[in-house]
Amino acid sequence: MSQKTAAAPIKRELPPLMRVSQAAADRLQHLYATAHAGQLLRISVSTKGCSGKAYDMQFVDAPGEGDEVVKDHGVTLLVDRKATLYLIGSEMDYQEGDLEAGFVFANPNEKGRCGCGESFHV
Repeated sequence: MSQKTAAAPIKRELPPLMRVSQAAADRLQHLYATAHAGQLLRISVSTKGCSGKAYDMQFVDAPGEGDEVVKDHGVTLLVDRKATLYLIGSEMDYQEGDLEAGFVFANPNEKGRCGCGESFHV
């Protein structure tokens, strides 16, 4: 009786949870080197706004239990594990306009945004 040995499945590398644009990385590097030295940006998704979900960002001293670590363009940021399903495939960018500047998200999981742009739904 011959036995067949099963070949080990080929593991392929998973795509990154999210990406950071060069502009966002440059801004984060500046923040990490100045006002937020020794801290990391942590991204989460909370329930609020007209459409139900909103991006929350805060600087923390250390990763929380279960935080996912994202490294891109030489910067590190954290993603709350509860937010991963909402953020898979997203890109965080930094944009400056005449009257405002800030981090923005291009998220393929969003199905719509509220009129004011503060919240989204999936």
